[in-house]
Amino acid sequence: MARRSTKTPPPEDFEEKILDIDVVDEMQGSFLEYAYSVIYSRALPDARDGMKPVHRRIVYQMNEMGLRPDRGYVKCARVVGEVMGKLHPHGDASIYDALVRMAQPFSMRLPLVDGHGNFGSLGNDDPPAAMRYTECRMADATSLMTESIDEDTVDFAPNYDGQEREPVALPAAYPNLLVNGASGIAVGMATNMPPHNLGEVVAAARHLIRHPNADLEALMRFVPGPDLPTGGRIVGLSGIKDAYESGRGTFKIRATVSVEDVTARRKGLVVTELPFTVGPEKVIAKIKDLVGSKKLQGIADVKDLTDRAHGLRLVIEIKNGFHPEAVLEQLYKLTPMEESFGINNVALVDGQPLTLGLKELLEVYLDHRFEVVRRRSEFRRGKRRDRLHLVEGLLVALVDIDEVIALIRESENSAQAKERLMERFSLSEVQTQYILDTPLRRLTKFDRLELESERDRLTAEIEELTKILESDAELRKLVSTELAAVAKKFGTDRRTVLLESAGASVAAVPLEVADDPCRVLLSSTGLLARTVTAEPLPEGDGRRARHDVIVSQVTATARADVGAVTSTGRLLRIPVIDLPQLPDTHAAPTLAGGAPLPEFLSALEPDEKVVCLTSLDEASMGLALGTEQGVVKRVVPDYPANKEELEVITLKEGDRIVGAVELRTGEEDLVFITDDAQLLRYPAGQVRPQGRPAGGMAGIKLSDGAKVIHFSAVDPARDALVLTVAGAHDTLDGSVRSGKLTPFDQFPRKGRATGGVRCQRFLKGEELLTLAWAGNAPARAAAADGTPADLPAVDPRRDGSGAVLPAAVAVLAGAAL
Repeated sequence: MARRSTKTPPPEDFEEKILDIDVVDEMQGSFLEYAYSVIYSRALPDARDGMKPVHRRIVYQMNEMGLRPDRGYVKCARVVGEVMGKLHPHGDASIYDALVRMAQPFSMRLPLVDGHGNFGSLGNDDPPAAMRYTECRMADATSLMTESIDEDTVDFAPNYDGQEREPVALPAAYPNLLVNGASGIAVGMATNMPPHNLGEVVAAARHLIRHPNADLEALMRFVPGPDLPTGGRIVGLSGIKDAYESGRGTFKIRATVSVEDVTARRKGLVVTELPFTVGPEKVIAKIKDLVGSKKLQGIADVKDLTDRAHGLRLVIEIKNGFHPEAVLEQLYKLTPMEESFGINNVALVDGQPLTLGLKELLEVYLDHRFEVVRRRSEFRRGKRRDRLHLVEGLLVALVDIDEVIALIRESENSAQAKERLMERFSLSEVQTQYILDTPLRRLTKFDRLELESERDRLTAEIEELTKILESDAELRKLVSTELAAVAKKFGTDRRTVLLESAGASVAAVPLEVADDPCRVLLSSTGLLARTVTAEPLPEGDGRRARHDVIVSQVTATARADVGAVTSTGRLLRIPVIDLPQLPDTHAAPTLAGGAPLPEFLSALEPDEKVVCLTSLDEASMGLALGTEQGVVKRVVPDYPANKEELEVITLKEGDRIVGAVELRTGEEDLVFITDDAQLLRYPAGQVRPQGRPAGGMAGIKLSDGAKVIHFSAVDPARDALVLTVAGAHDTLDGSVRSGKLTPFDQFPRKGRATGGVRCQRFLKGEELLTLAWAGNAPARAAAADGTPADLPAVDPRRDGSGAVLPAAVAVLAGAAL
C-alpha cells in the first residue's frame, strides 16, 4: 500500500530564493564570532575587576541573594541554579567548577567564597563533592568586590534574554586580578597570571597614585614577585621582571623541604609546601614510578601525613648511605617538586585583549577605581541634595506652621492646597508634596531641631563630596586611603620565598657546590644567609638588609660548618651549604633570601638565643665569652667534627651568656658593660684559655643587684665606639630612651675582675642601662622589627649623660672585628 504524502505544497505565488555563499567566507565569519564570544564572554578576565563573566555573575548573584558573611550557608546547587537561570546560559558544571575554585584557599590568595563541605584538595587529588552536598556564602573580602554597586558606580547591561540586568564590571575595592591571578584558554590566545600578596599590591598601587610616573623598578620594591597560596620557593627572579615589564615571563617554583630525623636510624625529606597547583598524590605517583624504573635511588618510603591540623606534610624517607641533599636535587629535577610557571598577562581592556605589564595592570585598575569613586560620590551627593531639598521645604513650613495649616484647611482639595502652598511659600512641587505627606506628629519643636541638625549635616556632607568631585588630588587621596584600609584589614604575610637562583635553596647539594670562601651572616630578626665572598660587611649595613641589621658574621667556606653560640653555653653546628646564598655581597639590596634560624637550629629551647656565630677552625685564637653574672672565659678551640652539639662553658645556676666573640689575634681588649653603667676594659691576654667544660673565671666585679648586659672584644688599633642606652625599668618594652655614643679610647684599661668606670650618667627618671654595645666603628641601631634608627652625635665625655633618641631602639651593632 502506497504511503500518502503529508507534505504541504508551496503556495502558487511562492518564489524560491537560494543565496550562494562561499563556504570559506561563511567559516571565517562564524569562526570570528565564536572566537570573540570565547575571548570576551568566557575565557579572559577583565583587567578592571579581574573576573571572567562566570566569576562576576556568581559574586553578583550571591550578593543579590543576600549570602553575606554574617548570614547562614546555602546549598551550592541553589547558587548555581540562580546564576544559570538568570545570568549564565551554560551548563551547571562550568558554573560549579568556577564556584569551587573561588572557595579553595590553595587556589586563591584571597578566596571569594566561604565554602562549607568538601571543596577538593590540592592538585585535585580529591575532587570536590557534588553541589547538592556542599554549601557556600560570600567570604569576608567578597563584599569589597560588590561594595557600593547599588550607587551607580558601574554600568549594567541586559542578560542573555533581556529580562535581567548584570554589571559589566564590579566596583572592586582591591586589585583582584593581581591578588588572585587568573588562567584561561581562549581561541588563539591564553592567560596565566599568578597570585600576589594583597599588602604588596596595594602598596604599589598607592605609590603609583602618589607618583604616576613611577618606573617598574620603583613598583617592584613593593611587589618583588608573586605570592602563591601554597607558599613554596620561587627560583630565578629575572623571568619575573620580564613578566612585569612585558607581560610575559617564566619562573620556577620549588617545594619547601627540610631534612629531619624521621626515624631513629634514618633521615628524611619533609615537604611542607608544594609548587602551585601540584598535589601530593601527583608527587607520590611520580616518585614511585621513578623508583620502580630505577631512575631514582636512595628512597626507602614515601608517606603522605597531610591533615587538617598540620597542613601538608609529605615525608620522603632516605636510605642509609645516601645524602638527603643529593636525593633532593634529583627530586627537583625529575618530579613535580619543581615546576615552571609561565606568566602571560592577557586581560580585557575596553573589550580588547591586551598583554599587560605590572604598571599597566595597576593603571587600568586605578582608572577603574577612580571612576567608581567619582560616580559613587556623584550618586551620594545627588541623594543628599534631594534630601536637603525636602528638609529645607519642611523647615520653611514649620516657621509658619499655623498659616500652612490654615491654608490647607481652606483649600477645596489637595491639588488646590499644593498650588496655594507652592505660590505662598515659593516651594517646589516635590517639597510641597512632602509637606502634605508629613504627619502632624512630625511638626513638634523637637522634630524641628532634628531637621535643622540634619540640614547642617547634609550641607557638610555635600560640601565634602563636592570637594572630592572637583579636586583630582582629593579623589586620588580618597582612593589611596580606602586601599590602605583594605590592606590593613585583609593583608597577610608573604608565603612564598623569593630566591635569586637555585644556589640559594635551603637544602643545597654539597657535591655540586665549590668549596669557595664565603661569609655567614646573622641578622637581628634571626635570618641566616651566606655571601659569595669572604669580604666583611659592616654589621647593620642597610645595603644588606632592608629593615634589618647584621649582628654577627663569620668567615667560612661553602662546605664547612660554622658554630652558633647560644645563651645557655651551647655551640651548635650549622652546615654552611644548607644556608641560602645571597647573589652579590655589594649589589644585593636585601636579606630577603635569608632563612630563619629555626630552619637550621631546631634544637633551640624557648628561652635560648643565639648570641654569635663562630668558625670551627681549631687554628683560631678561640672564643671569648662573657656571662650575665660577670664570668669571663676564653675557650680552647677544640671542636670534634663528629659532634653536632658542644658545651663551651659550664654555667652557674641562673647565669647565661650575654656576649661571645671569636678572637682574631689575641691582642684584643675584652669589654664588659653592666646595667648600672659600669664599663670594664682589659687585654684578652689577662684571661687564660680553658677547655670547653671549664666554668671560666671572674671577669668583672659587680655591685649589688647589677648584671652584665654586654660583652665583646674590641681591636684597640681600630677606630672603636661605645654606645649605651639608658631608661627606667618600665622602658624595657622598647619605648624611646636616651642614648650616648662615646669614643672607646676615653675608657682606660683596668685589671680583670675590677669594677670598671662609669660610661653614662643617668638623667632624671633613668635607673639603668637597657642596651649597650662596644665595637669597631661605625655604630648602628635598629628597632625591634629591624628598621634602622638614628643615633646621637659622638660625645667625648666618658661619663656624660645621654641625648633623647628620636625613636625606639632594640638592637645595637657595628663593624666586624
